Amino acid sequence: MVAKANKAKEEDLENKAKLIIKEAEISAENIKKDKILEAKEKFLKLKAEFEEEASKKKNLIITNENKIKQREQHISKELEKLNRKQAEVDDLKEKLSLQIEVVDKKKVELDKFNQQKVQILEKIANLTADEAREQLIETLKDEAQSKASSQIKDIIEEAKLTATKEAKKIVVESIQRTATEHAIENCVSIFNIESDDIKGKIIGREGRNIRALEAATGVEIIVDDTPEAIIISGFDPVRREIARLSLHRLVVDGRIHPARIEEIVSKTKKNIEEEIVEIGERTVIDLGIHGLHPELIKMVGRMRFRSSYGQNLLQHSREVANLCATMASELGLNTKQAKRAGLLHDIGKVWPEEPEKPHAILGMELAQKYKEHPVICNAIGAHHDEIEMTSLLSPIIQACDAISGARPGARREVMESYIKRLKELEALALGFDGVNKCYAIQAGRELRVMVDADNVTDERAGQLSFDISQKIETDMQYPGQIKVTVIREMRSVSYAK
Repeated sequence: MVAKANKAKEEDLENKAKLIIKEAEISAENIKKDKILEAKEKFLKLKAEFEEEASKKKNLIITNENKIKQREQHISKELEKLNRKQAEVDDLKEKLSLQIEVVDKKKVELDKFNQQKVQILEKIANLTADEAREQLIETLKDEAQSKASSQIKDIIEEAKLTATKEAKKIVVESIQRTATEHAIENCVSIFNIESDDIKGKIIGREGRNIRALEAATGVEIIVDDTPEAIIISGFDPVRREIARLSLHRLVVDGRIHPARIEEIVSKTKKNIEEEIVEIGERTVIDLGIHGLHPELIKMVGRMRFRSSYGQNLLQHSREVANLCATMASELGLNTKQAKRAGLLHDIGKVWPEEPEKPHAILGMELAQKYKEHPVICNAIGAHHDEIEMTSLLSPIIQACDAISGARPGARREVMESYIKRLKELEALALGFDGVNKCYAIQAGRELRVMVDADNVTDERAGQLSFDISQKIETDMQYPGQIKVTVIREMRSVSYAK
């Protein structure tokens, strides 16, 4: 029984195994068929894509071949046209060559006829053709010279009369149309105060405040019996303006002592520089001048504090600019260039370094440096005949400069020579070692010299005073006598932290 049961189990297992194998074979067969179908589909897809790509390339080749055929046909037609044109040109060449031969024959015949005619005329006139030509030329030349000289003389006389009349008319109209101030500045500024009590504060204990103010600004402060006024004396307008503004600020502030004075003077100097730029900008705006370099604008502002023979340099330059514009408009020239050149013509006078060059040449070099137009540069450099004039604008600048300076009361030669002498006096003292500042005061009768206390001893200060006085005696010409005062001030500064 056991054996039969085991045998039945074995058969049952064998049947199950066969069934599993059969199912596996069926599954494998199905997978194989699916893979084969998938492969066929992929093959068909790739084949279709290849055929489509091949079709596109074939169509492109056919299109290109058609284009090439069309281009070949077009080229062949153009060649046929060129061949026909070439044939026509050849025919024209042949016809032209025939015509040239005919013309040459006619020319030879005409030359023979002219020679025969000239020979006949020479026999009749007993002159050769060259001799007759020379006689005719001489006759015509004499007659033309006589008429030309007569006409030239008449034209020159008329031009002189007309030019003189027109020049006078233009100059007079330019002067009449330009309104300017005739008053000039002097070397004294008046500082008004509310009461005489403030004079004591300004003077300070034993005069220390007024001495500190004079040392810082380089001017002379005159406090006399004049009611409610203090006189500021100095030849340099910039120094006087700095002193005036500093005094005003000190009086308003109320704190007047040497340290505060130095602080206020330092700030005022910076403010004056800003004011100079503002004056320059306002001037070029008033005159309608555009595109001027900032450095040139600053120099225009400095003109406000400079004078030329007692005439304010900025007023003079503005006047010349307006005169030039008026005269240029009358002559049909560029008024903008004329006004620009008129404003800048004396720019060399305010260059701070003051090299040993004429101010016209220096002004021209400054204008060239800041890219001004060559016509303007030439007008600046030539307005005192230092260089040759190369444009019509140059003589206009020269004439307007003379008009502005020649007005009655416009200039004072004595003032210019006086200021020049004071500047030379200060420059002489500054040439000595150890000198920091130098101010000419008392109308040039006193020279105050500030020296560096670290480098100059008390003994050296006395020797320096003597050396400067001897140098002045030998190198300068001056009326009366000049007092040389050397000031050596020792300062010790420490900070509490």
